[in-house]
Amino acid sequence: MTPPESADGNAHEFSVSEISFALKRTVEETFGHVRVRGEITGYRGPHSSGHCYFGLKDDKARIDAVVWRGAFGKLRFKPEEGMEVIATGKLTTYPGSSKYQIVIEHLEPAGVGALMALLEERRRKLGAEGLFAPERKRPLPFLPDVIGVVTSPTGAVIRDILHRLQDRFPRRVIVWPVRVQGETSAAEVAAAIRGFNAMEKGGALPRPDVLIVARGGGSIEDLWPFNEEIVVRAAAASEIPLISAVGHETDTTLIDFAADRRAPTPTAAAEMAVPVRSDLIADVSDKGTRLMRGERRLVEDCRTRLSGLSRGLPRLADLVALPRQRFDNAADKLGRALVRATEVKGAAFHRIEDRLSDRPIRQKIETGRKALPQLLERLSRAETRHLGDLARRLDGTGKLLESYSYHGVLKRGYAVVRDAEGKPVRTAAGQNAGDVLDIEFADGRLGAVVAQGGAPKPQPKKAARKDGGKQGNLL
Repeated sequence: MTPPESADGNAHEFSVSEISFALKRTVEETFGHVRVRGEITGYRGPHSSGHCYFGLKDDKARIDAVVWRGAFGKLRFKPEEGMEVIATGKLTTYPGSSKYQIVIEHLEPAGVGALMALLEERRRKLGAEGLFAPERKRPLPFLPDVIGVVTSPTGAVIRDILHRLQDRFPRRVIVWPVRVQGETSAAEVAAAIRGFNAMEKGGALPRPDVLIVARGGGSIEDLWPFNEEIVVRAAAASEIPLISAVGHETDTTLIDFAADRRAPTPTAAAEMAVPVRSDLIADVSDKGTRLMRGERRLVEDCRTRLSGLSRGLPRLADLVALPRQRFDNAADKLGRALVRATEVKGAAFHRIEDRLSDRPIRQKIETGRKALPQLLERLSRAETRHLGDLARRLDGTGKLLESYSYHGVLKRGYAVVRDAEGKPVRTAAGQNAGDVLDIEFADGRLGAVVAQGGAPKPQPKKAARKDGGKQGNLL
Protein backbone atom coordinates (compact mmCIF):
# COMPACT_ATOMS: atom_id res chain seq x y z
CA MET A 1 0.00 0.00 0.00
CA THR A 2 1.52 3.31 -1.18
CA PRO A 3 0.41 6.18 1.04
CA PRO A 4 -0.47 9.42 -0.73
CA GLU A 5 1.65 12.42 0.03
CA SER A 6 0.10 15.42 1.71
CA ALA A 7 0.20 18.93 0.26
CA ASP A 8 3.14 19.90 2.47
CA GLY A 9 5.17 16.79 1.49
CA ASN A 10 4.74 14.93 4.83
CA ALA A 11 3.73 11.23 4.91
CA HIS A 12 0.07 10.33 5.22
CA GLU A 13 -1.14 9.73 8.72
CA PHE A 14 -2.69 6.29 9.48
CA SER A 15 -4.68 5.36 12.52
CA VAL A 16 -3.60 2.34 14.51
CA SER A 17 -6.69 0.44 13.37
CA GLU A 18 -5.94 1.22 9.71
CA ILE A 19 -2.40 -0.11 10.03
CA SER A 20 -3.53 -3.22 11.97
CA PHE A 21 -6.29 -4.20 9.54
CA ALA A 22 -4.08 -3.42 6.53
CA LEU A 23 -1.49 -5.84 7.88
CA LYS A 24 -4.25 -8.40 8.57
CA ARG A 25 -5.47 -8.26 4.96
CA THR A 26 -1.90 -8.43 3.64
CA VAL A 27 -1.05 -11.56 5.66
CA GLU A 28 -4.30 -13.35 4.84
CA GLU A 29 -4.10 -12.55 1.11
CA THR A 30 -0.41 -13.44 0.85
CA PHE A 31 -0.34 -16.76 2.69
CA GLY A 32 -3.92 -18.10 2.78
CA HIS A 33 -3.95 -21.74 3.93
CA VAL A 34 -0.65 -23.21 5.12
CA ARG A 35 0.67 -26.40 6.76
CA VAL A 36 2.92 -25.76 9.73
CA ARG A 37 4.98 -28.37 11.57
CA GLY A 38 5.93 -27.74 15.17
CA GLU A 39 5.74 -28.76 18.81
CA ILE A 40 2.71 -27.78 20.90
CA THR A 41 3.60 -25.50 23.78
CA GLY A 42 1.55 -23.68 26.39
CA TYR A 43 -1.48 -25.97 25.96
CA ARG A 44 -3.97 -25.66 28.82
CA GLY A 45 -7.08 -27.31 27.42
CA PRO A 46 -10.18 -25.74 25.86
CA HIS A 47 -11.22 -22.32 27.14
CA SER A 48 -14.62 -21.91 28.81
CA SER A 49 -15.86 -20.62 25.46
CA GLY A 50 -14.85 -23.90 23.81
CA HIS A 51 -11.96 -22.34 21.87
CA CYS A 52 -8.43 -23.64 22.30
CA TYR A 53 -5.27 -21.49 22.45
CA PHE A 54 -1.64 -22.64 22.43
CA GLY A 55 1.61 -22.13 20.50
CA LEU A 56 3.67 -24.00 17.89
CA LYS A 57 7.44 -23.85 18.13
CA ASP A 58 10.62 -25.26 16.70
CA ASP A 59 14.20 -24.69 17.75
CA LYS A 60 14.25 -21.09 16.43
CA ALA A 61 10.78 -19.55 16.46
CA ARG A 62 7.25 -19.68 17.89
CA ILE A 63 3.82 -18.88 16.46
CA ASP A 64 0.51 -18.51 18.28
CA ALA A 65 -2.30 -20.90 17.34
CA VAL A 66 -6.02 -20.96 17.96
CA VAL A 67 -8.64 -23.67 17.30
CA TRP A 68 -12.21 -22.44 17.26
CA ARG A 69 -14.82 -24.46 19.11
CA GLY A 70 -16.43 -25.85 15.95
CA ALA A 71 -13.13 -27.09 14.57
CA PHE A 72 -11.94 -28.44 17.95
CA GLY A 73 -14.81 -30.92 18.14
CA LYS A 74 -13.88 -32.32 14.73
CA LEU A 75 -10.20 -32.95 15.46
CA ARG A 76 -9.21 -36.60 15.26
CA PHE A 77 -6.35 -35.99 17.68
CA LYS A 78 -6.73 -33.66 20.61
CA PRO A 79 -3.74 -31.36 21.27
CA GLU A 80 -1.39 -32.30 24.08
CA GLU A 81 1.57 -30.48 25.58
CA GLY A 82 4.85 -31.40 23.84
CA MET A 83 3.17 -33.23 20.96
CA GLU A 84 4.76 -32.66 17.53
CA VAL A 85 2.01 -31.99 15.01
CA ILE A 86 1.28 -30.75 11.52
CA ALA A 87 -1.33 -28.01 11.63
CA THR A 88 -3.35 -26.93 8.62
CA GLY A 89 -5.03 -23.58 8.76
CA LYS A 90 -5.07 -19.92 7.79
CA LEU A 91 -2.56 -17.27 8.85
CA THR A 92 -4.02 -14.08 10.24
CA THR A 93 -3.26 -11.36 12.72
CA TYR A 94 -4.88 -10.30 15.97
CA PRO A 95 -5.08 -6.49 15.88
CA GLY A 96 -5.79 -6.25 19.57
CA SER A 97 -2.20 -7.25 20.46
CA SER A 98 -0.30 -6.83 17.15
CA LYS A 99 0.36 -10.58 16.93
CA TYR A 100 0.08 -12.95 14.04
CA GLN A 101 -1.36 -16.44 14.53
CA ILE A 102 -2.59 -19.49 12.70
CA VAL A 103 -6.25 -20.47 12.89
CA ILE A 104 -6.06 -24.27 12.82
CA GLU A 105 -8.69 -26.21 10.94
CA HIS A 106 -6.98 -29.61 10.87
CA LEU A 107 -4.40 -31.15 13.21
CA GLU A 108 -2.47 -34.41 12.90
CA PRO A 109 0.59 -35.88 14.60
CA ALA A 110 3.86 -35.38 12.75
CA GLY A 111 4.44 -38.97 11.66
CA VAL A 112 4.08 -42.40 13.25
CA GLY A 113 6.89 -41.73 15.67
CA ALA A 114 4.99 -38.90 17.27
CA LEU A 115 1.88 -41.06 17.60
CA MET A 116 3.85 -43.88 19.17
CA ALA A 117 5.45 -41.51 21.64
CA LEU A 118 2.02 -40.12 22.53
CA LEU A 119 0.65 -43.65 22.83
CA GLU A 120 3.46 -44.71 25.15
CA GLU A 121 3.02 -41.62 27.32
CA ARG A 122 -0.71 -42.26 27.62
CA ARG A 123 -0.12 -45.94 28.38
CA ARG A 124 2.20 -45.05 31.26
CA LYS A 125 -0.26 -42.49 32.61
CA LEU A 126 -3.26 -44.82 32.59
CA GLY A 127 -1.18 -47.72 33.85
CA ALA A 128 -0.08 -45.64 36.83
CA GLU A 129 -3.77 -45.22 37.71
CA GLY A 130 -4.13 -49.01 37.91
CA LEU A 131 -6.45 -49.38 34.91
CA PHE A 132 -4.27 -52.16 33.45
CA ALA A 133 -3.64 -54.05 36.72
CA PRO A 134 -3.96 -57.87 36.37
CA GLU A 135 -6.08 -58.13 39.52
CA ARG A 136 -8.79 -56.11 37.77
CA LYS A 137 -9.20 -58.78 35.11
CA ARG A 138 -12.32 -60.92 35.44
CA PRO A 139 -12.80 -64.44 34.08
CA LEU A 140 -15.05 -64.89 31.07
CA PRO A 141 -18.27 -66.89 31.56
CA PHE A 142 -17.99 -70.46 30.33
CA LEU A 143 -21.18 -70.35 28.26
CA PRO A 144 -22.81 -66.91 28.04
CA ASP A 145 -26.50 -66.69 27.16
CA VAL A 146 -26.22 -63.25 25.56
CA ILE A 147 -23.19 -61.69 23.85
CA GLY A 148 -22.96 -57.94 23.28
CA VAL A 149 -20.90 -56.76 20.30
CA VAL A 150 -19.70 -53.17 19.85
CA THR A 151 -18.70 -52.68 16.21
CA SER A 152 -19.81 -51.34 12.86
CA PRO A 153 -22.99 -53.06 11.68
CA THR A 154 -21.98 -52.94 8.00
CA GLY A 155 -18.40 -54.27 8.05
CA ALA A 156 -17.03 -57.76 7.64
CA VAL A 157 -16.20 -57.94 11.35
CA ILE A 158 -19.75 -58.55 12.56
CA ARG A 159 -20.31 -61.15 9.84
CA ASP A 160 -17.16 -63.02 10.89
CA ILE A 161 -18.20 -62.98 14.55
CA LEU A 162 -21.76 -64.20 13.82
CA HIS A 163 -20.50 -66.89 11.46
CA ARG A 164 -17.97 -68.17 14.00
CA LEU A 165 -20.54 -68.21 16.80
CA GLN A 166 -22.94 -70.13 14.58
CA ASP A 167 -20.26 -72.74 13.87
CA ARG A 168 -19.14 -73.16 17.49
CA PHE A 169 -22.17 -72.61 19.72
CA PRO A 170 -25.11 -70.43 18.58
CA ARG A 171 -25.88 -67.73 21.13
CA ARG A 172 -28.07 -64.65 21.25
CA VAL A 173 -26.12 -61.63 20.00
CA ILE A 174 -26.98 -57.96 20.56
CA VAL A 175 -25.08 -55.53 18.31
CA TRP A 176 -24.54 -51.92 19.39
CA PRO A 177 -23.73 -50.12 16.11
CA VAL A 178 -20.90 -47.57 16.30
CA ARG A 179 -18.42 -45.88 14.01
CA VAL A 180 -15.05 -47.58 14.39
CA GLN A 181 -13.16 -44.79 12.64
CA GLY A 182 -13.51 -41.03 12.54
CA GLU A 183 -13.98 -38.09 14.81
CA THR A 184 -16.95 -39.44 16.84
CA SER A 185 -15.76 -43.05 17.00
CA ALA A 186 -14.21 -42.93 20.49
CA ALA A 187 -17.27 -41.30 22.08
CA GLU A 188 -19.63 -43.80 20.42
CA VAL A 189 -17.60 -46.84 21.52
CA ALA A 190 -17.41 -45.57 25.12
CA ALA A 191 -21.13 -44.83 25.14
CA ALA A 192 -21.88 -48.35 23.83
CA ILE A 193 -19.83 -50.01 26.60
CA ARG A 194 -21.53 -47.89 29.25
CA GLY A 195 -24.94 -48.54 27.65
CA PHE A 196 -24.54 -52.32 27.83
CA ASN A 197 -23.52 -52.06 31.50
CA ALA A 198 -26.54 -49.86 32.25
CA MET A 199 -28.99 -52.57 31.11
CA GLU A 200 -30.96 -54.16 33.95
CA LYS A 201 -30.89 -57.89 34.50
CA GLY A 202 -34.23 -59.42 33.62
CA GLY A 203 -35.29 -56.37 31.59
CA ALA A 204 -37.11 -56.29 28.27
CA LEU A 205 -33.72 -56.36 26.52
CA PRO A 206 -31.45 -58.96 28.17
CA ARG A 207 -28.17 -57.77 29.67
CA PRO A 208 -25.14 -59.36 27.95
CA ASP A 209 -22.94 -61.79 29.89
CA VAL A 210 -19.84 -60.83 27.90
CA LEU A 211 -18.89 -57.93 25.58
CA ILE A 212 -16.80 -57.92 22.41
CA VAL A 213 -15.35 -54.63 21.13
CA ALA A 214 -14.20 -55.38 17.60
CA ARG A 215 -12.71 -53.68 14.57
CA GLY A 216 -10.75 -54.82 11.55
CA GLY A 217 -7.13 -53.97 10.85
CA GLY A 218 -5.84 -50.57 9.77
CA SER A 219 -3.13 -47.99 10.26
CA ILE A 220 -2.33 -46.53 13.64
CA GLU A 221 -4.34 -43.46 12.67
CA ASP A 222 -7.36 -45.63 11.85
CA LEU A 223 -7.12 -47.49 15.16
CA TRP A 224 -6.45 -44.36 17.20
CA PRO A 225 -10.03 -44.03 18.62
CA PHE A 226 -9.34 -47.19 20.64
CA ASN A 227 -6.36 -45.43 22.25
CA GLU A 228 -8.46 -42.54 23.52
CA GLU A 229 -8.82 -42.20 27.29
CA ILE A 230 -12.62 -42.19 27.16
CA VAL A 231 -12.64 -45.65 25.56
CA VAL A 232 -9.96 -47.08 27.86
CA ARG A 233 -11.69 -45.83 30.99
CA ALA A 234 -15.06 -47.17 29.84
CA ALA A 235 -13.52 -50.61 29.21
CA ALA A 236 -11.78 -50.63 32.60
CA ALA A 237 -15.00 -49.63 34.40
CA SER A 238 -17.15 -52.24 32.64
CA GLU A 239 -18.83 -54.64 35.08
CA ILE A 240 -19.42 -57.07 32.21
CA PRO A 241 -16.32 -59.08 31.18
CA LEU A 242 -14.95 -57.51 28.00
CA ILE A 243 -12.95 -58.96 25.10
CA SER A 244 -10.90 -56.56 22.96
CA ALA A 245 -10.61 -57.56 19.29
CA VAL A 246 -9.23 -54.46 17.56
CA GLY A 247 -7.06 -54.82 14.47
CA HIS A 248 -4.87 -57.76 13.53
CA GLU A 249 -2.61 -59.81 15.77
CA THR A 250 0.28 -57.36 15.40
CA ASP A 251 -1.85 -54.31 16.21
CA THR A 252 -1.90 -53.07 19.81
CA THR A 253 -4.22 -50.45 21.26
CA LEU A 254 -4.74 -49.26 24.82
CA ILE A 255 -8.14 -50.92 25.07
CA ASP A 256 -6.29 -54.23 24.85
CA PHE A 257 -4.62 -53.50 28.20
CA ALA A 258 -7.86 -52.43 29.90
CA ALA A 259 -9.97 -55.35 28.58
CA ASP A 260 -10.32 -58.61 30.51
CA ARG A 261 -9.08 -60.60 27.50
CA ARG A 262 -7.39 -59.59 24.24
CA ALA A 263 -8.17 -61.45 21.05
CA PRO A 264 -5.80 -61.23 18.06
CA THR A 265 -8.76 -61.00 15.64
CA PRO A 266 -12.56 -60.59 15.86
CA THR A 267 -12.93 -64.27 14.87
CA ALA A 268 -10.68 -65.28 17.74
CA ALA A 269 -12.84 -63.17 20.08
CA ALA A 270 -15.88 -65.25 19.11
CA GLU A 271 -13.88 -68.39 19.82
CA MET A 272 -12.96 -67.05 23.28
CA ALA A 273 -16.57 -66.17 24.06
CA VAL A 274 -18.09 -69.66 23.57
CA PRO A 275 -16.87 -73.25 23.56
CA VAL A 276 -17.40 -75.67 20.66
CA ARG A 277 -20.80 -77.25 21.03
CA SER A 278 -19.86 -80.46 19.23
CA ASP A 279 -16.78 -80.83 21.45
CA LEU A 280 -18.94 -80.41 24.54
CA ILE A 281 -21.41 -83.01 23.32
CA ALA A 282 -18.58 -85.42 22.53
CA ASP A 283 -16.93 -84.73 25.88
CA VAL A 284 -20.18 -85.30 27.79
CA SER A 285 -20.84 -88.49 25.84
CA ASP A 286 -17.31 -89.75 26.50
CA LYS A 287 -17.57 -88.94 30.20
CA GLY A 288 -20.97 -90.68 30.35
CA THR A 289 -19.50 -93.81 28.75
CA ARG A 290 -16.52 -93.77 31.11
CA LEU A 291 -18.86 -93.28 34.05
CA MET A 292 -20.97 -96.31 33.08
CA ARG A 293 -17.87 -98.45 32.62
CA GLY A 294 -16.50 -97.36 35.95
CA GLU A 295 -19.82 -98.09 37.62
CA ARG A 296 -19.90 -101.60 36.16
CA ARG A 297 -16.31 -102.23 37.25
CA LEU A 298 -17.10 -100.99 40.76
CA VAL A 299 -20.14 -103.28 41.05
CA GLU A 300 -18.12 -106.28 39.83
CA ASP A 301 -15.31 -105.51 42.28
CA CYS A 302 -17.76 -105.20 45.15
CA ARG A 303 -19.46 -108.46 44.18
CA THR A 304 -16.11 -110.26 44.04
CA ARG A 305 -15.03 -108.89 47.42
CA LEU A 306 -18.39 -109.79 48.97
CA SER A 307 -18.15 -113.32 47.63
CA GLY A 308 -14.63 -113.72 49.05
CA LEU A 309 -15.64 -112.34 52.42
CA SER A 310 -18.72 -114.57 52.59
CA ARG A 311 -16.56 -117.67 52.14
CA GLY A 312 -14.53 -116.74 55.18
CA LEU A 313 -17.58 -116.38 57.44
CA PRO A 314 -18.65 -119.36 59.67
CA ARG A 315 -22.03 -121.10 59.25
CA LEU A 316 -25.06 -119.52 60.87
CA ALA A 317 -25.82 -122.65 62.93
CA ASP A 318 -22.30 -122.57 64.35
CA LEU A 319 -22.60 -118.88 65.23
CA VAL A 320 -25.85 -119.30 67.23
CA ALA A 321 -25.18 -122.74 68.79
CA LEU A 322 -23.38 -121.48 71.90
CA PRO A 323 -25.77 -118.54 72.58
CA ARG A 324 -28.72 -120.91 72.15
CA GLN A 325 -27.27 -123.30 74.75
CA ARG A 326 -26.69 -120.44 77.20
CA PHE A 327 -30.28 -119.32 76.69
CA ASP A 328 -31.65 -122.78 77.48
CA ASN A 329 -29.58 -122.99 80.69
CA ALA A 330 -30.74 -119.54 81.75
CA ALA A 331 -34.39 -120.50 81.11
CA ASP A 332 -34.07 -123.58 83.35
CA LYS A 333 -32.43 -121.57 86.12
CA LEU A 334 -35.09 -118.86 85.91
CA GLY A 335 -37.95 -121.25 86.66
CA ARG A 336 -36.20 -122.71 89.68
CA ALA A 337 -35.17 -119.27 90.89
CA LEU A 338 -38.75 -117.99 90.82
CA VAL A 339 -39.96 -120.92 92.95
CA ARG A 340 -37.13 -120.47 95.40
CA ALA A 341 -37.73 -116.71 95.67
CA THR A 342 -41.41 -117.32 96.40
CA GLU A 343 -40.56 -119.74 99.19
CA VAL A 344 -38.07 -117.34 100.77
CA LYS A 345 -40.49 -114.41 100.71
CA GLY A 346 -43.29 -116.60 102.16
CA ALA A 347 -41.09 -117.73 105.07
CA ALA A 348 -40.09 -114.13 105.82
CA PHE A 349 -43.75 -113.09 105.85
CA HIS A 350 -44.66 -115.86 108.29
CA ARG A 351 -41.87 -114.73 110.61
CA ILE A 352 -43.26 -111.21 110.97
CA GLU A 353 -46.96 -112.11 110.72
CA ASP A 354 -47.43 -112.22 114.50
CA ARG A 355 -45.94 -108.74 114.90
CA LEU A 356 -48.48 -107.14 112.56
CA SER A 357 -51.54 -105.60 114.46
CA ASP A 358 -54.04 -102.69 114.08
CA ARG A 359 -53.98 -101.88 117.85
CA PRO A 360 -51.74 -98.74 117.59
CA ILE A 361 -53.99 -97.30 114.93
CA ARG A 362 -57.14 -97.94 116.96
CA GLN A 363 -55.58 -96.34 120.04
CA LYS A 364 -54.64 -93.20 118.09
CA ILE A 365 -58.21 -92.91 116.76
CA GLU A 366 -59.70 -93.27 120.27
CA THR A 367 -57.42 -90.59 121.69
CA GLY A 368 -58.43 -88.18 118.94
CA ARG A 369 -62.13 -88.87 119.49
CA LYS A 370 -61.82 -88.00 123.23
CA ALA A 371 -60.04 -84.70 122.47
CA LEU A 372 -62.63 -83.60 119.87
CA PRO A 373 -65.35 -82.15 122.31
CA GLN A 374 -62.76 -80.05 124.09
CA LEU A 375 -61.50 -78.63 120.79
CA LEU A 376 -65.06 -77.82 119.69
CA GLU A 377 -65.72 -75.96 122.95
CA ARG A 378 -62.54 -73.90 122.54
CA LEU A 379 -63.53 -73.09 118.96
CA SER A 380 -66.98 -71.85 120.09
CA ARG A 381 -65.50 -69.56 122.79
CA ALA A 382 -62.95 -68.12 120.35
CA GLU A 383 -65.68 -67.43 117.79
CA THR A 384 -67.84 -65.62 120.38
CA ARG A 385 -64.89 -63.43 121.47
CA HIS A 386 -64.03 -62.57 117.87
CA LEU A 387 -67.62 -61.57 116.99
CA GLY A 388 -67.80 -59.38 120.14
CA ASP A 389 -64.60 -57.59 119.15
CA LEU A 390 -65.97 -56.94 115.65
CA ALA A 391 -69.29 -55.60 117.04
CA ARG A 392 -67.50 -53.15 119.35
CA ARG A 393 -65.26 -51.94 116.52
CA LEU A 394 -68.30 -51.49 114.24
CA ASP A 395 -70.19 -49.52 116.93
CA GLY A 396 -67.19 -47.20 117.50
CA THR A 397 -66.76 -46.62 113.80
CA GLY A 398 -70.50 -45.77 113.43
CA LYS A 399 -70.33 -43.21 116.23
CA LEU A 400 -67.24 -41.65 114.69
CA LEU A 401 -68.96 -41.46 111.30
CA GLU A 402 -72.04 -39.84 112.89
CA SER A 403 -69.87 -37.21 114.61
CA TYR A 404 -68.32 -36.29 111.28
CA SER A 405 -71.69 -36.15 109.42
CA TYR A 406 -73.34 -32.75 108.73
CA HIS A 407 -76.75 -34.11 109.81
CA GLY A 408 -75.75 -33.43 113.43
CA VAL A 409 -75.21 -29.81 112.50
CA LEU A 410 -78.66 -29.64 110.89
CA LYS A 411 -80.25 -30.89 114.11
CA ARG A 412 -78.76 -27.88 115.89
CA GLY A 413 -80.86 -25.53 113.69
CA TYR A 414 -78.66 -25.05 110.64
CA ALA A 415 -79.55 -25.69 106.97
CA VAL A 416 -77.69 -26.59 103.74
CA VAL A 417 -78.39 -24.45 100.63
CA ARG A 418 -77.73 -25.92 97.16
CA ASP A 419 -78.17 -24.52 93.63
CA ALA A 420 -80.10 -26.12 90.79
CA GLU A 421 -77.12 -28.42 90.01
CA GLY A 422 -76.93 -29.65 93.61
CA LYS A 423 -73.74 -27.74 94.48
CA PRO A 424 -73.57 -26.09 97.95
CA VAL A 425 -74.11 -22.29 97.99
CA ARG A 426 -71.76 -20.65 100.51
CA THR A 427 -72.40 -16.90 99.84
CA ALA A 428 -75.23 -14.68 98.61
CA ALA A 429 -72.95 -13.04 96.10
CA GLY A 430 -73.24 -14.52 92.67
CA GLN A 431 -76.92 -15.43 93.01
CA ASN A 432 -79.26 -13.85 90.50
CA ALA A 433 -82.94 -13.14 90.65
CA GLY A 434 -84.97 -16.12 89.60
CA ASP A 435 -82.30 -18.73 90.49
CA VAL A 436 -83.77 -21.86 92.05
CA LEU A 437 -82.29 -22.96 95.38
CA ASP A 438 -82.71 -26.15 97.40
CA ILE A 439 -82.66 -25.78 101.21
CA GLU A 440 -82.15 -28.88 103.36
CA PHE A 441 -83.23 -28.86 107.07
CA ALA A 442 -82.87 -31.56 109.62
CA ASP A 443 -86.46 -32.70 109.06
CA GLY A 444 -86.78 -32.19 105.28
CA ARG A 445 -86.03 -30.06 102.18
CA LEU A 446 -87.67 -26.92 100.68
CA GLY A 447 -87.36 -25.16 97.32
CA ALA A 448 -86.89 -21.38 96.97
CA VAL A 449 -86.42 -18.76 94.23
CA VAL A 450 -84.05 -15.80 94.60
CA ALA A 451 -86.05 -12.53 94.66
CA GLN A 452 -85.08 -9.19 93.01
CA GLY A 453 -82.05 -7.68 94.72
CA GLY A 454 -80.76 -10.98 95.98
CA ALA A 455 -83.39 -11.57 98.71
CA PRO A 456 -85.27 -14.88 98.47
CA LYS A 457 -88.81 -14.57 97.21
CA PRO A 458 -91.35 -15.99 99.68
CA GLN A 459 -93.06 -19.13 98.51
CA PRO A 460 -96.29 -20.71 99.66
CA LYS A 461 -95.61 -22.81 102.66
CA LYS A 462 -95.98 -26.51 102.24
CA ALA A 463 -95.32 -29.28 104.59
CA ALA A 464 -91.84 -30.70 104.32
CA ARG A 465 -91.61 -34.24 103.08
CA LYS A 466 -89.82 -36.79 105.09
CA ASP A 467 -89.30 -39.22 102.34
CA GLY A 468 -85.63 -40.01 102.64
CA GLY A 469 -84.28 -36.71 101.35
CA LYS A 470 -86.44 -36.21 98.24
CA GLN A 471 -87.06 -32.48 97.51
CA GLY A 472 -90.56 -30.97 97.67
CA ASN A 473 -91.74 -28.65 94.92
CA LEU A 474 -92.72 -25.16 96.15
CA LEU A 475 -92.54 -23.42 92.71
